[in-house]
Amino acid sequence: MLLKLVAIDEKSSTYNKSAIELGMSPVEVHAAVNRVLDSGLAVRKAAKIRANIRNLHEFLVHGLRYVFVPEWGEIARGMPTLYAVAPLSDVISASSEPIPVWPDPGGKVRGSSFTPLYKSVPKAAREDPALYELLVLVDAIRGGRARERKIAIHQLEQRLDRYE
Repeated sequence: MLLKLVAIDEKSSTYNKSAIELGMSPVEVHAAVNRVLDSGLAVRKAAKIRANIRNLHEFLVHGLRYVFVPEWGEIARGMPTLYAVAPLSDVISASSEPIPVWPDPGGKVRGSSFTPLYKSVPKAAREDPALYELLVLVDAIRGGRARERKIAIHQLEQRLDRYE
């Protein structure tokens, strides 16, 4: 939900619209908004919910990989993530290993399965290219190698700076 707020930036959205775009129910979106407000990861400004960039940055860079521990699995059909897709594929060369993918029956490639932050991430990423980039960067922070993490943190910081 927070990454969606960053991806849409100043555009307004409703719980129902966000729910459809994220592949979640409106109740799940509402509960997520309440949690991020309570935790200080978002703030309410002029009837809008905005990500608290300083706190979000700290959480994404230093806490996320301990809360949302990625699981690597079998070869599966899915949607590319980590270094296998832009923006990271532009600066990191793929190895001979199978690429990491979020398992997704509608996926077009086969690779090593990597658990997404939430089950509907592939659908949400297909709907919103800006969100897809943020999710890929977050995945690199969660489960990438040291160099991938460093590049992802730098690119994420650039995107968060534009949000502010």
